[in-house]
Amino acid sequence: MTYSKSFLDDLKSRFRLSDVIGRHVKLTRAGREFKGLSPFTNEKTPSFFVNDEKGFYHCFSSGESGDLLSFFMKTQRLSFNESVKLLADEAGVELPRQTEDERQRDRERASLLDVMEMAAQFYRQELARREGAPARTYLAERGLKDDTIQAFGLGYAPRGRTALHDHLLQKDVTPDQIVQAGLAIQPDDDRPLYDRFRHRIIFPIADFKGRVIAFGGRALDSNVSAKYLNSPETPLFHKGAVLYNFKAARESCYRSVEGRDRVLIVAEGYMDVISLVEAGFATAVAPLGTALTDTQLHTLWRVCPEPILCFDGDRAGLSAANRIVDRALPSLKPGHSLRFALLPEGQDPDDIIRAGGAQAMTSFLTDARPLADMLWERELSMAPFDTPERRAGLESRLGDLIRTIRERRVQDHYRADIRARLAALFRRDVAAGQRFFDGRRPWIPGESLADSRGISPQLRRSKLTTTGNRSEEREALLILAILNHPGLLDSHFEGFAEVSLLNAKLDRLRNEILRIASGESLDRAALANHLSGTSVADIARELRGRNSLGKDHPFARPEAPLAEVERGWSHLINLHWDADKLAREQREAEDAFGRDMTDENFARLVASRAQKLAAEQEEKAKVAEADKERTAGHSK
Repeated sequence: MTYSKSFLDDLKSRFRLSDVIGRHVKLTRAGREFKGLSPFTNEKTPSFFVNDEKGFYHCFSSGESGDLLSFFMKTQRLSFNESVKLLADEAGVELPRQTEDERQRDRERASLLDVMEMAAQFYRQELARREGAPARTYLAERGLKDDTIQAFGLGYAPRGRTALHDHLLQKDVTPDQIVQAGLAIQPDDDRPLYDRFRHRIIFPIADFKGRVIAFGGRALDSNVSAKYLNSPETPLFHKGAVLYNFKAARESCYRSVEGRDRVLIVAEGYMDVISLVEAGFATAVAPLGTALTDTQLHTLWRVCPEPILCFDGDRAGLSAANRIVDRALPSLKPGHSLRFALLPEGQDPDDIIRAGGAQAMTSFLTDARPLADMLWERELSMAPFDTPERRAGLESRLGDLIRTIRERRVQDHYRADIRARLAALFRRDVAAGQRFFDGRRPWIPGESLADSRGISPQLRRSKLTTTGNRSEEREALLILAILNHPGLLDSHFEGFAEVSLLNAKLDRLRNEILRIASGESLDRAALANHLSGTSVADIARELRGRNSLGKDHPFARPEAPLAEVERGWSHLINLHWDADKLAREQREAEDAFGRDMTDENFARLVASRAQKLAAEQEEKAKVAEADKERTAGHSK
């Protein structure tokens, strides 16, 4: 089957080449590129280079080179169509069905790209002519240099109703193509076509390959109702999927080794982006007149894990920021979020840069707030929380929002973060003089029940008011078994990826193992080699050095038979799932008791802790019995 170039380009753009190849080859940064040992030859000195900016790899030892698709074809022995399907499945993209009509549309798209380039050249030429003087004056007053104007391809749409239309007809472009490209408007009453953009500064909008697919126009007449006007949706342009200046910003990120230049800055409009770039912030982008879409959000995350969104600090800017908070929450994933830089009311990046230079802008970006802070501050500002009902409302709203996060690990960490914030907030209010009606100090989720007044001395001494915690040992044992037997991932990859880990270090190690093992079967030596050059190498080394784990649980040892490893690991992860469920139930009981210290809620909390304690004791007994049986089996 054949695929259009536009489809293949879009598919490959959804991945960072070094991330995908890094699953199969251990890569280290070398200037603007990454290098590693050749996957095509047996070598000891790295001669294999990956360039994210160009989407291209080259192996000097074998002479092999190519893009993402060719890498899979050559290393996985896949056909071209199999490689396309593999990438499409991972990206969640449906493969196109290439009918004759679709092939005709691809040809039309290619023709429209030529039309758009003709229009861009026309607008650039008009800016330099006599009629373009008002546009040149405006750009000069905004402080734009000639080099910047040329780099962004800025132009001018003349006043005439059909200036561009007439120019394109002379280039053998048909009226239908002009309308399809969004450059002219066809009145409903069949009157002649007229240009969409007239007496406006023109901002070319490019796709991720740098090809002009649309235009934005800034009116030069103050009495025009639409100050900014964008191209309509066309076969080339879908505004919810495009970011202004994305190609250049992405390339700048890939070229940069560290620092601010590896962080994407999302501004509100064209001039914001241009001002930022001219001040040295080369990674600035902007959505096209709409709130950030899910597609744009994931496009940003493919390049930068925590983009900074820059908004005016007025009511409209804050409202836009809050809309993005709600949109982003469901899609949050480990290591990927947003930060928010709120500027003083009535000021945009150009105002900040003009008044205080790039350093002033840098300070606002450095102080950008995490998404969790934005969510918290917004909910606090919605209403007072000076009564039990209002406090319950605050907690309920936050709980509802957190439940929209689809990734369970992120949701769990948000829940813990918000619980801590609520505890600190309510504790502060208590210190200021607020008390429950019966005079008892409120219990804060997470503290020992034995510290609460009103509880009997016998109960304070009970194991039910304190919880044992075997979760860290389970988590360590689950990962140690994978380190020693990575073949488990062939059948347990999804389960290992989805299990909740509370220990942050072990969670980082688990994520790195998943990254390395995705799409590849590894033995113990290969996994150790991959991990040795990563930021989690010390965590893996420390875990292997915990002799007591392997001593007490033989199935996790390197020499354990695979069948024994499989049984032991499967048993342990099932125990962990059950314990995780009980832990969630206990947290819910703690939350309820923290809100309202009634006998009913206290009984629920004690019952949940008793159930969890019993489960832990049963787990300990089962694991001990299983180990005893294995030891007896080996002695026979």
